[in-house]
Amino acid sequence: MSASQGNPPGRPHDRVGARALSVLIVSTLAFTVCFMVWMMFGVIGIPIKKQLGLNATEFGLLTATPVLTGSLVRVPLGIWTDRYGGRLVFFATMLACVIPIWLLSYATAYWQFLLLGLFVGLAGGSFSVGTPYVARWFPKARQGFAMGVFGAGNSGAAVNKFVAPVLLVSFGWVMVPQVYAAVLLGTAILFWLFSHHDDAHLVASRASFREQLQALKDPKVLKYCQYYSIVFGGYVALSLWMVQYYVGEYGLDIRVAALLAACFSLPGGVLRAIGGWLSDKYGAHSVTWWVMWVSWICLFLLSYPQTELSIQTVDGVRSFHIGLNVYTFTALMFALGIAWAFGKASVFKYISDDYGQNIGAISGIVGLAGGLGGFVLPILFGVLMDLTGVRSSAFMLMYGVVWVSLIWMYWTEVRKTEVMGGAAVASGR
Repeated sequence: MSASQGNPPGRPHDRVGARALSVLIVSTLAFTVCFMVWMMFGVIGIPIKKQLGLNATEFGLLTATPVLTGSLVRVPLGIWTDRYGGRLVFFATMLACVIPIWLLSYATAYWQFLLLGLFVGLAGGSFSVGTPYVARWFPKARQGFAMGVFGAGNSGAAVNKFVAPVLLVSFGWVMVPQVYAAVLLGTAILFWLFSHHDDAHLVASRASFREQLQALKDPKVLKYCQYYSIVFGGYVALSLWMVQYYVGEYGLDIRVAALLAACFSLPGGVLRAIGGWLSDKYGAHSVTWWVMWVSWICLFLLSYPQTELSIQTVDGVRSFHIGLNVYTFTALMFALGIAWAFGKASVFKYISDDYGQNIGAISGIVGLAGGLGGFVLPILFGVLMDLTGVRSSAFMLMYGVVWVSLIWMYWTEVRKTEVMGGAAVASGR
């Protein structure tokens, strides 16, 4: 199908018709596959860790390397989307990842995995392309929902946990990148056939990358970066970390571990659309505030390590075991995934409300911050694990990060805004 030539003036509702829906559906599919590829080391990294004899820090670096590239390219990809259109940039990004993914199956040394992982990480930059591309096909009142539907492609992290373990157990880990490369190539072709271009969506500004990055001087942009480093960066980090956490903490088979880990990844992706709808209805501020509090409670409980407690009683010493069993742990992760799904949508609702004319560049900057969170956190998880020997130290770190956002949000927003009652809707918009 050829690109459209744009909608004629006076017919704005055409953009919410068949072409808009086609763009939304095919872009969400493409982003789901890109995210699946981006998260593959969360599963295949486990046999690679055993094969290469890696410690927890080295494993964290391995899983996080694709996240680094996917984060760094978000700003230029967002700006290029403004200039050249999301259809072309999205398609080119997917094609650029196919060969590096395939070559992963031939890697044997740690440095080779890290180097190829940098190129594979380009797939993660697709988010800052698809977000403005999809949003511009919808009116402002429905952009939160549209971006939420597209953002549901984060569920690719869960798809990876369903698909990769089956391939790994049946054929070995080398089959995973080969299958993923073929799937990504097919998805790129499908995307090109069913997506559209509209010249009216292009931004005429020719400001340099450096000039566009001046937005980082805006305190609101920095605040949104902090929020997103939790709800997206934390989501990415824990999606990469959870399979090996279940294997190590509860001694589960990798297939069972991946299935339970998907209880966090799946709602963290697919429910993003509901978060977009809630943000449209109640305002980004109200949704984000409650997301932070739910995160704080869940992470507080998840932080408690497995503990053996001995107490001197009148009948002698009695020992007790305190800790989360696998069912309670999974339930808390499920709740955390839901909260972060809503939070990912609400942060981008902030952006569409405040920076509608520069959404590509700003979403790229905020996405960069979230992606860098997803890169740094797995490495810190590994460092803390090696230093303390306590697996739940990963959640202790996240708990502290959420505290920062709660305090920041209180002093800059909550003191001035109602978050409950009828006035909350108006003030949150």
